[in-house]
Amino acid sequence: MKLYFETNISLPYKAVKDKFNKELFLYLAPPIIPFNLKKFDGCKKGDVVQIDLGVGPFVQKWVSLITADEESEKGWSFIDEGEKLPWPLKEWKHHHRVDKISDKECRIVDDIFFTCRPSFLNPIFKPFLFLMFSIRPKRYQRFFQGSL
Repeated sequence: MKLYFETNISLPYKAVKDKFNKELFLYLAPPIIPFNLKKFDGCKKGDVVQIDLGVGPFVQKWVSLITADEESEKGWSFIDEGEKLPWPLKEWKHHHRVDKISDKECRIVDDIFFTCRPSFLNPIFKPFLFLMFSIRPKRYQRFFQGSL
C-alpha cells in the first residue's frame, strides 16, 4: 500500500534539510497516539529511530533504520525502513525527500510503502495511516515558517 504527500516550503532545500532533526520529528508526531521517543540518531544511513507507541501494557515498539541518504544539486533524501514494527504493520519503507524547486523554494515529499499482517488489513489500515500523515503538510509549513 502507498501513501504520498507533498508540501511546498518557501525556503532553500538546504535550509529545510538542516532542520530535519529531533525537534521536527517530535513536532510531526500524531497527536492522538501516545508517543515516546526512545532514540533518534538522525537521518543518515545507519542511524536508528526508536519510538514506543501506546501506554501501559499496550506499548508497542517501532524501530526504523535509515537505510539510505543522498544529496545532490536537485535536493536531499533519506529512507527509513521498519526493523521492528507495531502490529499490524509487517513492512514499512518511508522515502523522505526535499526537492529543490528554485533557490528560494523546495518541496518536501513523504513517499510511504507499507503492508500489514494479515494482508486483508491493508485497505482497512490505510485510512488510519492517511489521517496520521495528512497533518504533516500543515505542520511542515508552520514549522519551517517559524510559526510554532
